[in-house]
Parts: sequence; structure tokens; C-alpha cells
Amino acid sequence: MEVKEVLQIKDPRLFAVQPNSPLSKAVIMMTEHDIGSVIVMEDGKLAGMLTFREVFVLLAKRQTEGRVGPTPPIAEILVSEAMDANPPTSDPDMDVDELRRMMVDTHTRYVPVMEGETVVGLVSFHDVAKAVLEERNMENKLLKAYIKDWPSP
Repeated sequence: MEVKEVLQIKDPRLFAVQPNSPLSKAVIMMTEHDIGSVIVMEDGKLAGMLTFREVFVLLAKRQTEGRVGPTPPIAEILVSEAMDANPPTSDPDMDVDELRRMMVDTHTRYVPVMEGETVVGLVSFHDVAKAVLEERNMENKLLKAYIKDWPSP
């Protein structure tokens, strides 16, 4: 199975923000759409990824870095301060097993799918798990049907 097959069975909508957007805008977008990440785009190109993990890491860092005075509200923080500016990416022809290995090795839950410099989709660990499960279920059904039609001796 290839990444392009995973993209065919998932919601094709992509949610994006700009690096200079307030972090609060991105968090509201992720919450309203029940998604765990947004793509960060600048001048029509991928500038990074923002997931709830990056948001939590930034907020925790700001709380523990020993600032004097109050921590600025999330509305004053920019996406660029929290985003992963160099996320791992995939191409549509990548084998899903290779994608899974990359996601596990890099602890990445969301991977932009690129054709050259164009973002053509986003796959999550959940999308991959669902696609693999559906593929395995289909294989099991086909094998069971094949065994039922096995000729008698």
C-alpha cells in the first residue's frame, strides 16, 4: 500500500495557518475542527507543522523558564514560535510501511504529503492505522472466501 491510497480514503480537507498568525487562532482552528495539527504555509509553500504537542511544549517551556513577571497570553504568541519548521514529509508513492517506520522513528503523528514543493495532503498516524486495518480486513475476507471454495479431495 502506498501513501496515495491512504489519502484516497480520508477527508481531503487541509487546514493551514501562516507563521505570523497568533497561536490562539491555530489552537481554536484545531479545536473547532477536532484535528490535532495544522499545516503552516508561507508564500504558498510549506513552512512547518503545528500540532498540539508543539503548543504544549512551548507553553510548558514558558511556564518553567524562570521569567520574571507574568507569561504573555497565548494570543500574543505567534505560530512561528511553536511550529516544527522542518517536519518529516512523505511523497504519494512512499510505501506505507516506510511511512510508519519514519513516523515511529521521529515520534511524528502528522506528516505532510508533498509532490515537489506542493502539499497534496496530510496523513496522521490514525489515518495510516485505519488504512492498514481496512486492508488487512479485506485480505482476511478474500482468504476466507478462497478457503471456503477450496475443492474437496
